[in-house]
Amino acid sequence: MAAALLTPTQRYAAGALLALALRQAQIHQSVLLGAPSSAADDERASSASGGSSGSSGGSGEDAADDAGLWTHDSRGLLRPVFRFLEINPAAWAGLEETAASPEAKHHIGAFLRMIFEEDGESSSDRSDQEHALAKGVDVMAMSLRSDHVEDESTKEGDQGPSTSSGTAESLAGGSPEDLLGAEKLSLDDVPATDHRKMSLLFALLSACVADKPVSQEEEDRKSSRFRKGYDARHRVALRLLATWLDVKWIKMEAIEVMVACSAMAAAKEQEQSGENALPKSKWAKWKRGGIIGAAALTGGALLAITGGLAAPAIAAGFGALAPTLGTLMPVIGASGFAAMATAAGSVAGSVAVAASFGAAGAGLTGTKMARRIGSVKEFEFKPIGENHNQGRLAVGILVSGFAFDEEDYIRPWEGWKDNLERYILQWESKHIIAVSTAIQDWLTSRLALELMKQGAMRTVLSGFLAAFAWPATLLAAMDFIDSKWSVAIDRSDKAGKMLAEVLMKGSQGNRPVTLVGFSLGARVIFKCLQELALSSDNEGLVERVVLLGAPVSVKGEQWEPARKMVAGRFVNVYSKDDWILGVTFRASLLTQGLAGIQAVDVPGVENVDVTELVDGHSSYLSAAQRILEHLELNTYYPVFIPLPPAVNKEQM
Repeated sequence: MAAALLTPTQRYAAGALLALALRQAQIHQSVLLGAPSSAADDERASSASGGSSGSSGGSGEDAADDAGLWTHDSRGLLRPVFRFLEINPAAWAGLEETAASPEAKHHIGAFLRMIFEEDGESSSDRSDQEHALAKGVDVMAMSLRSDHVEDESTKEGDQGPSTSSGTAESLAGGSPEDLLGAEKLSLDDVPATDHRKMSLLFALLSACVADKPVSQEEEDRKSSRFRKGYDARHRVALRLLATWLDVKWIKMEAIEVMVACSAMAAAKEQEQSGENALPKSKWAKWKRGGIIGAAALTGGALLAITGGLAAPAIAAGFGALAPTLGTLMPVIGASGFAAMATAAGSVAGSVAVAASFGAAGAGLTGTKMARRIGSVKEFEFKPIGENHNQGRLAVGILVSGFAFDEEDYIRPWEGWKDNLERYILQWESKHIIAVSTAIQDWLTSRLALELMKQGAMRTVLSGFLAAFAWPATLLAAMDFIDSKWSVAIDRSDKAGKMLAEVLMKGSQGNRPVTLVGFSLGARVIFKCLQELALSSDNEGLVERVVLLGAPVSVKGEQWEPARKMVAGRFVNVYSKDDWILGVTFRASLLTQGLAGIQAVDVPGVENVDVTELVDGHSSYLSAAQRILEHLELNTYYPVFIPLPPAVNKEQM
């Protein structure tokens, strides 16, 4: 059992650290980590709960009673973890109160010291297991890197403030305390050795995805807050904890693969043993022990794991891990894990991660909408990249919204290197291609070239002109685009509702989702978030969001509820020179502002100006990958690494 890696005292501290990380991550939804602080930010930090702000500003006991807090009992995020870690139930309320208190971040260093202190509770066997696990994580991380070649100086810097990626400089000169989101914490609290860090993260991730027994009263609520699987808020909290520990995120991704594969190995063992119905079978013992992913495996149909792990690199890494995992999880044993590694890549098959974590049928690629919304005729997920069938516990959905052919739904994303299991959403290609082509045809017309020569386009985006002062020739020339644009806007709004239905249905397998889109695809994502926000039970589905060149009104839309649906980073990427977006969406530009050409003044939204990289709306087709790479999305805190001077618009 993963929790056995830690002593009782360390398990208590581990539960406390997860609670503190959850609370701090929720605060960072509305107060960006590392940004200059203001009085308004301090007020938001004390009341960032989603419930009444009054209780959050009082005593820790009053704050702990605020049902809007992620650490509140009603959210179902902490007590199942405490139960898995075998923390004394008498201590649960105290841990929740500590996490909810205004002084919460003062306690982080103390609990970290408890994790790393050596005392009489430790044993040589436990120490051997810790070192074996740490070596196993290194092997798996190397396997992931072999599929994922990156610039080490930019992408693999440590998560802490000492990172070599230039992150610290990009955070307005934030202090190390600001970067870590913790006070009274020094690197002396976090030893350089990896083995205890890996044990802590492995135990916490196991607890986050393991069986979540709830009381009958809670079951009667039938609330999706108690959905099984991997909650996005847990993943964001683990990101922050990895930052405190100065652990590279790729090592956490390696642990995720190990946990997922452990769950699948358990499913395979159950299938082969034929003991499914026997209460005293290995499987029953596995579940009662709260072993990794046990309950998650009951969330959907178990698909045959005929091919094991499809990628040879992952298979090699997993084969090297077999002895370690066999020791940690004796129910399966080293031979069971070795068998999985042997089968890996030898037969074309499917690792049922999505099914294991609650997906029905074939997951996203098999999604068939129960109902079509409005006139939407095309709405299809297609896998992209090489991270499928490899035990990934996080999903990326990438949405294009400006295209000249169907390949443009894939082209902007295919070179982006990330360890997500990625899908593109192909939607209403007929209308998207039609409006994109109409805009392109107009751009190459003699009239457009003359207007650009006169500087009329930059005048349009000056923000000081009323509608009647716009060049009449420009407005007349754009009339023929308006009808196509209006149809595309309508379809994007409806596609956003359909995407929300897919996520609420759990077709992604109750795994954290990253949503990235540009142009009308960014609007699809925003409308999806708005639909999710109609119920607070949908928090925990989406981990990160990036909107590039979004045709979304700044003042005319509900940004705050949409922001609450995203557990981690929410990035608005804009270009002040994107006059095509301004003209085609000119009603919002004049009266309410437009996200794709300006910053959005909403707490918790990162604004990234890429005017130097993007000089036209269609530029996102070629620039999206480079922008994503320099956003460093796997970094917990806001960051955008400037491009080298040699890279300019002409090269984009």
